[in-house]
Amino acid sequence: MIKLLYSAVLLLLTPVSLLYFLLRSRKDPAYRQRLSERLALQRVPKQAVGGIVVHAVSVGEVVAATPLIKALQQQYPELTLTVTCTTPTGSSRIINSFGASMHHCYLPLDTPGAVRRFLSKLQPQAVILLETELWPNLLQQCRQALIPTVVVNARLSARSAKGYRRWYGFSRLALDNISLLLAQDHATARRFKALGCKADIQVCGNLKYDMLLPAQHAALVSQFQPPLSGRQVWVAGSTHAGEDELLLQAYQQLKPQFPQLLLIIVPRHPERFNTVAQLISEAGLSYLRRSDSGTVTAQHDVMLADTMGELLAWYQLADVVFIGGSLIERGGHNPLEAMYFAKPIQSGRHVFNFAYAYQWLAAEQALSWVADVPSLVQSTAQLLTDSTLAQQQGSKAQALYQRHSGASKRMCQAIAAYLGEGIADFAVAANAEGISWYQRQVFTARTQLSFAPQHWQQQQAIIGQSQGRNTAWFVRHLQHKFVLRHYYRGGLIGKLVTDKFCYQSVLYSRAMQEFALLRQLRRYQLPVPRPLAAHYYANGLCYQSDIMVELIPGARDLATLLGAAEALSEAQWQQLGRLLGRFHQYGVYHSDLNCHNILLDSEGRFWLIDFDKCALRHAGSWQQDNLARLLRSLQKERGLQPGFGWQPEHWQWLLAGYQQQFGG
Repeated sequence: MIKLLYSAVLLLLTPVSLLYFLLRSRKDPAYRQRLSERLALQRVPKQAVGGIVVHAVSVGEVVAATPLIKALQQQYPELTLTVTCTTPTGSSRIINSFGASMHHCYLPLDTPGAVRRFLSKLQPQAVILLETELWPNLLQQCRQALIPTVVVNARLSARSAKGYRRWYGFSRLALDNISLLLAQDHATARRFKALGCKADIQVCGNLKYDMLLPAQHAALVSQFQPPLSGRQVWVAGSTHAGEDELLLQAYQQLKPQFPQLLLIIVPRHPERFNTVAQLISEAGLSYLRRSDSGTVTAQHDVMLADTMGELLAWYQLADVVFIGGSLIERGGHNPLEAMYFAKPIQSGRHVFNFAYAYQWLAAEQALSWVADVPSLVQSTAQLLTDSTLAQQQGSKAQALYQRHSGASKRMCQAIAAYLGEGIADFAVAANAEGISWYQRQVFTARTQLSFAPQHWQQQQAIIGQSQGRNTAWFVRHLQHKFVLRHYYRGGLIGKLVTDKFCYQSVLYSRAMQEFALLRQLRRYQLPVPRPLAAHYYANGLCYQSDIMVELIPGARDLATLLGAAEALSEAQWQQLGRLLGRFHQYGVYHSDLNCHNILLDSEGRFWLIDFDKCALRHAGSWQQDNLARLLRSLQKERGLQPGFGWQPEHWQWLLAGYQQQFGG
């Protein structure tokens, strides 16, 4: 119900959102450009299909994500990353930072249709979200399509956690659908666990300690260094309403003592640029707007930095840095850029959004707390007068920054470990014959891939076939052996329409769902065959599908084995019971759990196969129904095959192993 309400509200607000972009475009024309991407109506280049999506909401998050994106590009050099954001400034930063080395577009609005189009067009192997970008429809549809979702650099303050608990039903839409969550600190990890987040949660540190300077940074610093020579520079970064007034009053009191002092104000939000300009004018101070492209002179008291993406340059040029959002109950802003440049830092006490960073700074005596105009005046005067103190504070802050670096490497390693095998050599091919997913390690050229049994017969590569209701072909290709299976309908309708299914987009087709599910089960280290390729062909209102999975060497299905009067030992039945318990603990629903879909290999290991129409579910009565289905299949085969090596007491052995897995 909550999901439907959320989606309905978003659909109703879609025209409002588009109108908002148009209104914003009066000041920034970029907001009315690429509107098709807001609804995922754009074309996607073929090289971007089958890659990894990384989402960073705006320019600050893009800066933070840059070292991780570069690490992922090195980890998966054959894949094209799609880097998304929601703002024009973020978009500009992505393009400037990565150029043609990745695909870029806006993340669409979180409506069901837009998200479905976005995922179906890109068919990503994973979606990586930065910090707090937890969009319910995106996360839910990724789960339905069996696309792993990773939240990196996650942070959750105590205040935000209270909000999540207050809106618990809504929060569950997101928290129940995260695969891997990489937290900045242990407190964040504890809070997400306390909220019932079911993700694999790890602590990897803060990406912002791995900052990479943008390409244009050095040129910008070089441009402004000469006119600022001889000036003492006080930078107030990311300021909010209620702070600029205090800073201007403090500046007026400092000016007589420090006649060469220049205050650079960098408002957090562009819509406040004109308001801050009016405040400076009303204070009777001479100022320059950065957007006017003029040059700072000795007559200027204040520079209004009313352009985006240049905060790092102002911090590097500063003698003292004030971090905004901290004199009011906004929660503060990230001090890490100032720490990187070894600057003495000032902040108000309202820093709950970055509590750990400020606690560490305070513990190292690398921070000056301020609260009002008198404390701003006192602190700034002290730091401008006592260069030794300023240098010591800056050096301690920089050393702290360096001690906490390395998060991007840890996160990349955690992501690679979670995603597991087959990511780097995964490929998607689309042509008139349909869409194919395949592993390049097995099919080194697209021309080697065929889902037609006749092709493999001509290659004399068929090494066997199954004897079930529909034929599955066993194929040898180079050093690989695999099973090729076409999807057929069952039941009465299967007699009328043998192999055509009602239209579904590619991600939700039978073959791609089974392929993706097998990959996920192998991430859980469950014994299932490795998926090698899948095929989807849509024709009008129908589609057809095929899949290739690795052949389990030396394995026989349980029905064949027991039919040959080869009884399993009590230990083996318990082993099988424990294995089924493991599958159920991971929420694996097998729609056709029977003795034909359980294999025993030559090394005594059990495997489960044939995951068509299977799914991941929350615990429920289906688990006992699963076991009951297996019991019925054993009873049926016992009635059909004289000497079948199964007796009712063997079922109790299996149940004993199953209960052991659950601690019974």
